[in-house]
Amino acid sequence: MTTPTAAPDSYYQRTGEHSYKPTLQAQGAWHADEQHFSPLGGLIVHAIDRHRAGRERADQGRAGRPADGLALARISYDILGLIALEEFEITVETVRPGRTIELVEATVVIGGRAVVRARAWFLAELDTSAVAGTHDQPLPGPEEFEPWAMAGLWGGGYIASIDVRRRETAPGRAAAWISSAAELVAGEPSGPHASFVMMVDTANGIATRQDPTEWMFPNTDLTIHFHRRPEGRWTGLDTSVSFGPSGHGVTSTVLHDVRGPLGRAEQILTVRPMPSAG
Repeated sequence: MTTPTAAPDSYYQRTGEHSYKPTLQAQGAWHADEQHFSPLGGLIVHAIDRHRAGRERADQGRAGRPADGLALARISYDILGLIALEEFEITVETVRPGRTIELVEATVVIGGRAVVRARAWFLAELDTSAVAGTHDQPLPGPEEFEPWAMAGLWGGGYIASIDVRRRETAPGRAAAWISSAAELVAGEPSGPHASFVMMVDTANGIATRQDPTEWMFPNTDLTIHFHRRPEGRWTGLDTSVSFGPSGHGVTSTVLHDVRGPLGRAEQILTVRPMPSAG
């Protein structure tokens, strides 16, 4: 097992063209020897951005074409098993290239085993401001929410690294603003989508229906849809959690930045008692 570094200013350190080593700030909330998916989700977007930027540079060099003008509209992650707090690789390939629609796939591999697969749709941007609108209501700004010591409920280095402002209205219903001073990858700027997405998986921990010392409810996927690009350092989560009667649950979130709503996220949960709780 690779020992994670204790770098205080990033979640990951690059060890190769496609390989990364997690720091202790990437540590998960359910188990000390696994990664939290939130920063890894952001890192996958970062790796996809690098892949697409490299391809665009190659295209420009060959044909003198400008940047493609596509923006991330959806990314869906399947979590295939425990994501060890170890060095890993991310491979990225373009599945469906296009001038107006593009599909990209990324795979995270640890010790020769795929642990996450992600697919991202990029769509062409054009001016639709004349018809823009949503029924989702904006959240009050981060300054209007009280700081919340999330580390009092959840363990792990990732939870300890984030600034959380939360307002809970009922078990399984809460809104929060989340940010972090840590870089995603040491010494590398990350784009607005990667910086935003690296906070989104936190949604499943801000609106708990049950005490996580008595019940487990980890998510096995995460799907994010955007109807505009995120801006700023804060990720806003307006979250509802539902548990069904047969061991399944859903965490549903309206995503915000300080300008207002910008998309949605969904997570499917496997709900079960903690072994110590019987």
